[in-house]
Amino acid sequence: MEENNKIVLPAIAVRGVVPLPANEFRIEVGRSNSVMALEASEKMYGGNIILLIQKDSQINDITPDEIEPIGVLAKITLKLKLPNNNYKVKFKVTNRIKVLEYTSLNPYFVVNYEKQFSILNADDMESALMKNIASEILRGSVGLVSSTEEIAKQLQNGTNADILSDVIAYQLKLNSNLSKYRYLEELSVSKRLEMILEDIEHEKQIVEIENKINKDVKKSIDESQKEYYLREKMKAIQNELGDKARQEEDVENLRKQIEEAGLPKNVYDKAMAELQKYAQTNNQMAESGVIRSYLDWIVSLPWSKSSKDNDDLNDVAKKLDANHYGLEKVKDRIIEYLAVKMMTGHNPSTILCFAGPPGVGKTSLARSISEALGRKFVKQSLGGVRDESEIRGHRRTYIGALPGRILKGMKDSGTVNPVFLLDEIDKMTADYRGDPSAAMLEVLDPEQNKYFSDNYLEEPYDLSQVMFITTANDLSNIAAPLRDRMEIIELSSYTEIEKFNIGFKHLLPRQLEEHGLKENQISITDDAMYAIIQNYTREAGVRELNRMIASICRKTVRKILMEKVTKVEITVDNLTDYLGKIKFTNNKNRGIDQVGIVTGLAYTSFGGDTLDIEVTTYPGKGGLVLTGKLGDVMKESAQAAFSFVKSHAQEYGIESEFLEKNDIHIHVPEGAVPKDGPSAGVTLTTALVSALSKRPVDCHIGMTGEITLRGSVLPIGGLREKSIAAHRSGLTKIFIPQENERDIDDIPEEVRNVLTIVPVSHISQILNEIFK
Repeated sequence: MEENNKIVLPAIAVRGVVPLPANEFRIEVGRSNSVMALEASEKMYGGNIILLIQKDSQINDITPDEIEPIGVLAKITLKLKLPNNNYKVKFKVTNRIKVLEYTSLNPYFVVNYEKQFSILNADDMESALMKNIASEILRGSVGLVSSTEEIAKQLQNGTNADILSDVIAYQLKLNSNLSKYRYLEELSVSKRLEMILEDIEHEKQIVEIENKINKDVKKSIDESQKEYYLREKMKAIQNELGDKARQEEDVENLRKQIEEAGLPKNVYDKAMAELQKYAQTNNQMAESGVIRSYLDWIVSLPWSKSSKDNDDLNDVAKKLDANHYGLEKVKDRIIEYLAVKMMTGHNPSTILCFAGPPGVGKTSLARSISEALGRKFVKQSLGGVRDESEIRGHRRTYIGALPGRILKGMKDSGTVNPVFLLDEIDKMTADYRGDPSAAMLEVLDPEQNKYFSDNYLEEPYDLSQVMFITTANDLSNIAAPLRDRMEIIELSSYTEIEKFNIGFKHLLPRQLEEHGLKENQISITDDAMYAIIQNYTREAGVRELNRMIASICRKTVRKILMEKVTKVEITVDNLTDYLGKIKFTNNKNRGIDQVGIVTGLAYTSFGGDTLDIEVTTYPGKGGLVLTGKLGDVMKESAQAAFSFVKSHAQEYGIESEFLEKNDIHIHVPEGAVPKDGPSAGVTLTTALVSALSKRPVDCHIGMTGEITLRGSVLPIGGLREKSIAAHRSGLTKIFIPQENERDIDDIPEEVRNVLTIVPVSHISQILNEIFK
């Protein structure tokens, strides 16, 4: 063991554990240098070896700088080779040593050392410390040591304080074994005993805290719920470790957000009161989460932030025209709204309702309005909403309560003056949970919505700067008080001319972009576009037209890629190659003047159309037969026309005896299509006079108007669409009610220029002109 007058021994570094004198020490040895040190110890040093403590257990290849200066002298008592070629080794640790120098580093450590001896005082202090330690350990109330029996045996044998302090320190269960190194480097026995007592007290406090945590958690949960138990335990641990500090930081952040939110005074006071309550509530309580959610909603709502409106009226008009063709009334109304705002400096109290059939652009128009004005756009669909709480929100007493759709939309917009679209307002329904349309009365009333009350917020919220726009298909489904609060703007079905322009100006460019086509790769002739509208669509809007154009674009892309053509031209002649056979046909002028057949003008949700009404007579008893799936109103109109003709038979050369001995049959073709309304009254009357007087009617003349028993012609609706249908069918003259003369300006100029429009107030004016 002596080399060059130096006491030397081979050494191995151990990781994660600290050996102490007077103890047996077991480890697994696997590093090659450590295995060679073991072999050298057995062969040359009688099994004596130095055990050193490695500072960082993660390092595999170590140097002397990474080893503690104090180690132990040990003797190998057992060595077993394991299947993995490592060795299980048992050591008997005898002394502390101090490394003086490393005489060799390869192939294993060899150290020059000197023994370190404990300092024993053998006074009353050591005796008192030993007594206290023995009392704590032998009491068995705290599982602080690995083997109480071993310690008890040493105490019974009268082992001195030096050895006993090392045995107890080695048996102590501490969080980190490396923390025991301080016992190894401490030579004073008294101080080692004091350190043992300190560690025992510290571990007792930790155990007490754990027991308290376990007790608190077990009160609130079922022991069988293992996963939940562990989560609750983690929460309790976090609470003990300082969640309170995190909550205080959270409170300060919320206070700062409340200060910066620009809240009205009443809302500010309410928020600060809730914040005070939140600060005093344990964050493990359910109430804490409810308050936090409420405060988050308050600070996330816009209270004063607004977007600046586009004050250039010409620019607004230009943007509206760019996105939508026609719809002049709506565009004028938006310009008026902005003009009034510029003049007065505040938002006009306006709630607009766009009413019309599907596909005419109600929703997209609202979005265009927001873009033109430079405002945020928010959309809430009310279709199927049947709970009043969907509008006003739920009270905070309910679990999972949230504000209603109105405040949610305001939060999404981030400003106090968005364009807020309430889509499908006619589709709301009522049930036992309340009537949402009643809640909408406050939202859409300019006199009330400045103080809108949401059940969740519990404080008034100002909606007066919001531009509300609603849409509906059927106004009859909207409650009268709600309808009274809105300015109704009717969006009727598009005419063929409007569809033609929309198709070329909006739909075709959009589809070209979506399908990756360029303008020079496809062309659609004007006649082909009209053919698509007339023969492949039957709708009020342009959705089906958009689908037809998309279908043409898809087939064009396919043709360009497969047939290597550079351009595709769509004409009336090749249209069926792209869209298939014709789906719809419009009534055309029959081209022949006939007795008992007169052309009427009809209006449907898909637009206008012409309708031939046929009358024939045959021997009978003066009865009237009506066919063609007519509705009650149209049947009554036919009865009124028949009565008028019978009462004025002599004026029009009709023999009364002929009426008594013949039945009259009125038929409206396309018998599978339901027909109703009073506007065919003048057409029925003219057809009856023609059939009964045997005089033909000019096939280029059409007419519309309701008739009374006295022959007066009453106004009708849909004149614009009916006039366009007359023009399309090849008519040259139409008779309309005198009171509809005011609607002639709504008829497109290109139709007015070629169609003779004759207003009449009495049926005699029509009959006299037709039959001379």
